Amino acid sequence: MEHNTNMLPSPVILPQEESSSNKSFIEANTEKTTLSELKDDHIIPVFVKDNEPLISHGDFIEATSIVALDIYNGEHILKPQIRVSHPIKGRIPDAKDKPAHLLQDWEKTVFYERMMFVIEIPTIKTMIDGSQLSFTIGGVKAYNSDNLYSRNISEQHFKIFCGFQNKICSNLCVWTDGYLADVKVKNIGQLKGALRMLLENYNQNYQLFNLNKLTEFSITEKQFANLIGRARMYQHLPADVRSGIPPILFGDQQMSNVVKDYYRDQSFCRDKNGNINLWRLYNLFTGANKSSYIDSFLDRSVNAYNLAEQIRLAVENKRHSWYLS
Repeated sequence: MEHNTNMLPSPVILPQEESSSNKSFIEANTEKTTLSELKDDHIIPVFVKDNEPLISHGDFIEATSIVALDIYNGEHILKPQIRVSHPIKGRIPDAKDKPAHLLQDWEKTVFYERMMFVIEIPTIKTMIDGSQLSFTIGGVKAYNSDNLYSRNISEQHFKIFCGFQNKICSNLCVWTDGYLADVKVKNIGQLKGALRMLLENYNQNYQLFNLNKLTEFSITEKQFANLIGRARMYQHLPADVRSGIPPILFGDQQMSNVVKDYYRDQSFCRDKNGNINLWRLYNLFTGANKSSYIDSFLDRSVNAYNLAEQIRLAVENKRHSWYLS
């Protein structure tokens, strides 16, 4: 689990090789795209008052790649996987009166309001309970979180993270120490600074130690049933009751997916006695999270780990947990 952290000048050659994963890290309402499509085919939103451009999706991804190549110099870094959603479509002025079905591709314009990407570093890897994990870096940009009616001196908002990807299922393992939920910057230099701070302060061995701990503890089928029922109850609790309970951000449909995979998932289902270890349970939640929208995905990723860790502490220390009782 070692890597080179020598500080070198920022490289100008970005990763060219495709990611080794054929599975999507997020599904929901997203579409797959490439960095070249983002840079060459998509327009860039601007601040309305002065027509100055915001930091584009492509610039965000390139900045992350440059910082990663700098910090992890010598490691094998793959081309980013990119998913987008919420397209904003338009057309060039000369085509304003054309029927939509007659529009040529060059007469159409588009940008996507929301984008998420991951960059895999497969040479930083480990195994947990038969699953290979590879180190990943990524981020989320949602233009709806910015004030586009301001001027270019306004702060722009980003989410950035680092963690591990389970190569069996492409689930992302993200926790609080590898996640900055609201990075506010005014230029690309500040964004690179935030990325560098996150990566230099991240302790990958500590995260892996805690993920490994999940394999040592299990819950019974009855406890699993209590967990699912309580998770569905949580959203409807009175505010004064809910305030004393660790939150759960997963909705009914995602909990249904967790239950389905508890019985059917080939890699993470229950054992023959109905028990399930907490590593497998955690992966059931991270798998269900793939149906989240881009803007809620990372918060739910962190929540999935927090929930698994709270259950581990309750089981290990034989103490009460509202979700298991």
